[in-house]
Amino acid sequence: MSSTTEITVAGGVRYRVEGDASAVERAILDAARGSIMELAWLTDAETGERVGVNPAFLVSLRAIGA
Repeated sequence: MSSTTEITVAGGVRYRVEGDASAVERAILDAARGSIMELAWLTDAETGERVGVNPAFLVSLRAIGA
């Protein structure tokens, strides 16, 4: 079983994405330091779909499981 991280964005929408909290945090920080409007691309743990997250709207990040 792989690690899952829950992220919450402005407005209260929550996503559970694949990867441990440190890897997800790194992807979000890299996007925030990148070019204007760069998204952090993550994989939804439930559907397998890619989700683009704007780092400016991230509210919280929480490790779910390993």
